[in-house]
Amino acid sequence: MLKGSCLCGDITFEITGNLQSQASACHCNQCRKQSGHHWASHNVAPAGINIQGPVSWYEASSLAKRGFCARCGSFLFWKAHDEDQISFALGALDDEGGIKLERHIFVADKGDYYDIADDLPQKDN
Repeated sequence: MLKGSCLCGDITFEITGNLQSQASACHCNQCRKQSGHHWASHNVAPAGINIQGPVSWYEASSLAKRGFCARCGSFLFWKAHDEDQISFALGALDDEGGIKLERHIFVADKGDYYDIADDLPQKDN
C-alpha cells in the first residue's frame, strides 16, 4: 500500500488498488502552471484510493478537474470526467514503492527552458 499527503498534512491518501496505465511526466501547459514544472503522476481506479481531508477541486477545463490542498497549495490529484481512474502526484508519496517514470506526455507543450534528458517514450499529447 502506498501512502501520501499534501505538504501541510491536511490531506492524506492511501493507494489500495492496482496501479493503472503508466507513471508519467506531464508537460502540458496546465500541469506546468499548477506545479511550477512538469507533473509526475500515476493512476488508480477511484475505488482504489482512499482520500482523507478537504480536497479543493478546480475545473481546469471541460475535460478534467484538479485536486489540491487549499491550505498549502499542494497539487495532488487529476481526474478526467470521462475516465474511470484518478491520477495522484508521485511527489506527494511518503515512499514511492519502487515506482519509476515510464513515459513523458504532452511533450509538444514542453517549456523551452528545459530538455527531456532520458530515453523514456514521449507522446506529443
